[in-house]
Amino acid sequence: MTMQAVSNKIKESNGDRLFLIVTYSLIGMLVLIILYPLIHVVSASFSDPKLVVTGKIGLFPKGFNLEAYRRVFMNEEIWIGYRNTILYTVIGTVVNIALTMMGAYPLARKNFPWRRGFMVFFTITMFFSGGIIPMYLLVKNLGLYNSMWALILPTAINVYNMIVARTFIESTIDEQIYESAYMDGCSNIRAFFSIVLPLSAPIIAVLVLFYAVYHWNSYFEAMIYLKDRSFYPLQLFLREILVMNQSDNVMMDSIETDSSKFLVAEGVKYAVIIVSSVPILMLYPFLQKFFVKGMMIGALKG
Repeated sequence: MTMQAVSNKIKESNGDRLFLIVTYSLIGMLVLIILYPLIHVVSASFSDPKLVVTGKIGLFPKGFNLEAYRRVFMNEEIWIGYRNTILYTVIGTVVNIALTMMGAYPLARKNFPWRRGFMVFFTITMFFSGGIIPMYLLVKNLGLYNSMWALILPTAINVYNMIVARTFIESTIDEQIYESAYMDGCSNIRAFFSIVLPLSAPIIAVLVLFYAVYHWNSYFEAMIYLKDRSFYPLQLFLREILVMNQSDNVMMDSIETDSSKFLVAEGVKYAVIIVSSVPILMLYPFLQKFFVKGMMIGALKG
């Protein structure tokens, strides 16, 4: 009897059907709850600001208007923020991945001395830290204040991500592979670059997504460690517009009336959210095929 015939004989009970109906209904509601604000922001960014202010915008734009996007793209500081954020994200992610994988590899080797002691030490840092003021003084004394490295080096490695990478390596790469490589004269460094990194592509893709999203959305460190606006990331300019309501200072014409400034500012808020979010959202589809495999193996096994 084939598997198809066996599966055809298995009938779903009423309880199974009810469970599926409830599950799909809850998932559908959750998707709607997540998608509605996203679609609303997109619609509001392309709509007439008067209709946005009066709350007449739903899922579809009304009074199609690109003035908000024109103001955003004509603003020099937005492009400065874009340039800085891309630079911080690319360099920061490369540093993060390099240090995370180099830390995870020895901890995944069973013959590494004191690896349990090192794991305890690293785990403690996940729950206890010196605090903001000691970190600020350290960054300043090291000469990193008001520089790109103040946003990269203090967060160069995430212990949780390193533990996930360590578990992935330990669960995926068999010790016999290392033994065969050592018999052929392979060193630990050669094994890391020739064996571990190629076989760890799924978890590396997951870590790239985690670290890239963190750097792209980060603004608190920049707010503390940067004083020169030419070093500001995009999210810090976004904070000024959305939280501090300073869009009238950076994107408005001096000849505009207060009422027109207010209307344009409302449209600019939605447009700048879209402009700042699209690049990082475009990264996910390229890494999606690695995400489930890398995350599930790295988090559940071991």
